[in-house]
Amino acid sequence: MTHFPKLRILSILKWVSSNIGENHLGSSKSRVWPTEAFHIAPNPRYYGTKRTVQSETCESFYKASSANSKIVSKFSPPRRKKAQAALLDYLHSTRSMQFLDAENMSKNSPHFLENLLKRVESEEDIGRSIARLLRYHPINEFEPFFESLGLKPSEYVPLLPRNLMFLSDDDLLLENYQVLCNYGIARNRIGKIYKEAKEVFRYDYGVLSSKLQAYEELGLSRSTIIKFIVSSPYLLIGNVNVEFVQVLEELKSFGMEISWIEGQLLEGTTYNWSQMFGLLCLFRKMGCSKEQLAGLIAKHPGFLFEGSGDRTLSLIGFLLKFGSTMDQIHLMFLQFPQIQVGKFVLNLRQCLVFLNEIDMEVSEIGKIVRSHALLLGSCTLKKTNSLLTNLNVGKKRLRKIVQENPQELNNWVLGNRVKPLPNSGEGLKSKIERSKFLLSVGFVENSDKMKAALKVFRGKGDELQERFDCIVKAGLKQKDVSEMIKVSPQILNQTKDVIQMKIDFLVNDLGYPISSLLKFPSFLQYTCQRVKLRLSMYYWLKDQGKVDPKLSLSTIVACSDSVFLRQYVNHHPSGPQVWQDLKKRFCSE
Repeated sequence: MTHFPKLRILSILKWVSSNIGENHLGSSKSRVWPTEAFHIAPNPRYYGTKRTVQSETCESFYKASSANSKIVSKFSPPRRKKAQAALLDYLHSTRSMQFLDAENMSKNSPHFLENLLKRVESEEDIGRSIARLLRYHPINEFEPFFESLGLKPSEYVPLLPRNLMFLSDDDLLLENYQVLCNYGIARNRIGKIYKEAKEVFRYDYGVLSSKLQAYEELGLSRSTIIKFIVSSPYLLIGNVNVEFVQVLEELKSFGMEISWIEGQLLEGTTYNWSQMFGLLCLFRKMGCSKEQLAGLIAKHPGFLFEGSGDRTLSLIGFLLKFGSTMDQIHLMFLQFPQIQVGKFVLNLRQCLVFLNEIDMEVSEIGKIVRSHALLLGSCTLKKTNSLLTNLNVGKKRLRKIVQENPQELNNWVLGNRVKPLPNSGEGLKSKIERSKFLLSVGFVENSDKMKAALKVFRGKGDELQERFDCIVKAGLKQKDVSEMIKVSPQILNQTKDVIQMKIDFLVNDLGYPISSLLKFPSFLQYTCQRVKLRLSMYYWLKDQGKVDPKLSLSTIVACSDSVFLRQYVNHHPSGPQVWQDLKKRFCSE
């Protein structure tokens, strides 16, 4: 059996949170992994010096309205149209850019255009005013250029060249940009390539074309290459990416078409093919046969494509941390339900939080995780406090229910109505045990003191007896401890270890005799931190001659903070500052 310290459970929770966050799930409209071939619809053609029907078709898939164009403008459409025309004329006629490049920049750089309009906001003839502004105040052409490629200002500002303003001064940038455009990649997708693989735009003449040709020689169509490059721009860095090819070959050997693989790629997501290949290898090492692995990926493409497999790797790591064997994990994957793997891990984590919050022993938590991982990952549990309230039970009973039958968790998921459990009779039994204990230590049956004690007591009768005996063994008579309990019954609501620790602190650290508890039994209610703070402040004030040197322990500790400050601390000018310094010191400890 695997045992974990309590802090180990918390560290695993933190690890899962850092690896699988809520943001990994996307919107509430979860992606449904398609199994059909990916359809590419036709759109208008783009400018280029060399075109093919295939490249037009592929580019058309990526042609979409720029997200940048959705900004709310304070200027009317006619004013914006005139500004666009003035910018187009400047870029094409004055700066000698190719018409389609200039048009793309003028129409798809709304933030830049907005700032341009603000500089001539009071002018009546917008077109002429902007033309005059551009004539005498040249713009940094890289700004509208990068924005027209689909980048937001916050993304492209760090990418702006330091010593350049004109695009014509960067021949290699324009050359590689034209290569991508002519290959069929939509302009508003090229920004992602620039952001994630800037080296591509520093290639010498002919290098980028040769890299694209190398992927075509693998038997991939131009449309396919475009889809993969836009999703993973780093594929253009260096030689043909080996892991990418290995993943494709592996999936093709499973009988999966390239069109099916394309269909799993989410727009705007970058894929780590090296990690995906590593995951396929791990499945093999886990014991998956080729047929099993093919079936798994076909049924659950998210294993591989959701976060490039990092959700699946996090799940495997999670289970290994709880002592699951590779054989157990292998079997779990073969029985995996129809659910996103990221959602599965979040469910698993929430169940772990629940088991931790009901104070289940860590060894028991590990046992349940190992034996019922599929159950835990399939349940989206309600919050712990909600379950305790709706079931009308305590943590102890809830622990027992889960340990005896973990399948009960299925009844406590979000969306299910949770009804109170029938009375187990434990409450009445516990009350009888507590009553017997009180009678045994000298309480009078049905007396007011006994009724008051029963109201505040928590725990079984034998637990209360153990705590009572702990105080007696510290050096007090049984009848004296009985009187203490009558005065402060709540001191027995602490565990035996806590009571022993506080008695040790009183006698050995503070130097008070054990008999001081007879006059001040409620001392055991207060934390050691509070006692240290009060006594340290009192000793300082005593050294300054500002308090009675013979104050009792109960007077120093039992009053509220406001009373202690008013009656003692504030009597010295430096008292409040010393108080704050002491608080910081003891809080840090």
